Amino acid sequence: MCKMFSGQSPALYESHTRSIRLGGHATSIRLEAAFWSTLEEIASAQGVSLPRFLTKLHDEVLDFRGEITNFTSLLRCACLTYAAEVKDRGPAVEALKLEAKGAFAGLPPRAAGPLHRQDM
Repeated sequence: MCKMFSGQSPALYESHTRSIRLGGHATSIRLEAAFWSTLEEIASAQGVSLPRFLTKLHDEVLDFRGEITNFTSLLRCACLTYAAEVKDRGPAVEALKLEAKGAFAGLPPRAAGPLHRQDM
């Protein structure tokens, strides 16, 4: 059983830092490659760029909570939620696309600054 977990490629859990502009402020986010890949998949499923998706998610959390205490952990949990509740589930994928269509409607095409990779 543990070989399923222990035998994974080190490339999947290698950390990468990316710089992004959220809420008008430049910040860095450090996540494992597997999480970056999943976030890119989520953004693509919603028809937006990763920077735009991250900016929208950041803004929504601020609207719901008033603050963000640990955005990186929220991103990891978002990936787990996507894997458990959306990925490979046709109706859930379509619901996500429909919600994204409304959420991103009316936003300028570049709602976020560029995303830069700083592999570490």
